Formats: sequence, structure tokens, C-alpha cells
Amino acid sequence: MEKNLTELTPQELEEICLLMEEAARKYVLSQVPSKYIESLNITVEANMEDGLNLAVDVELSLSPTLHDVNVQKVADEAAGYAFNEIEKYLRGGK
Repeated sequence: MEKNLTELTPQELEEICLLMEEAARKYVLSQVPSKYIESLNITVEANMEDGLNLAVDVELSLSPTLHDVNVQKVADEAAGYAFNEIEKYLRGGK
């Protein structure tokens, strides 16, 4: 069952943000061992001004000893993964 995106409550928007943050974090941790992560900041914003607008920003800093990982690529893919997961959620899947 799809969610009606014009009638989301503030609590539902908060849940969406938390789910997106969890999805992005899960993706990063699936790509990079946590011991190599120096910092991971995930910011998710949602508003309903002109329909549902979502934004996710993933900032990732890795240990200098880890040379073979493209940090920007992992961060971008984590954001994309978060959007894919929330799209599934909004369409009624989990």
C-alpha cells in the first residue's frame, strides 16, 4: 500500500529521515570496515512545501592507511542507496 505523500505527519517525516540515515549508514558500513572510518556524518532533510522533498548528504572521512577506497564514490552511493530504500518504503515495501 503506497503512502499518501501529501498527508504525511511530522512524525512520519521524522521516521523517513531516520530510515534514510540508517540506510546510508548501513551502506557505508557494508563497503568500509568501521575501524577505517574516521568520521561519518549523515544529514537528511525533508519538507512538504511543494510535495515531498528529501535531501541526504553523506560526509565520510577514512583512515589515511586505507588507499584503495574512493571516498566520494562511497558517499554518493550511500546517498543513492538511502533514496532507493525510502522509495521502497514509501511504495509500501520494506
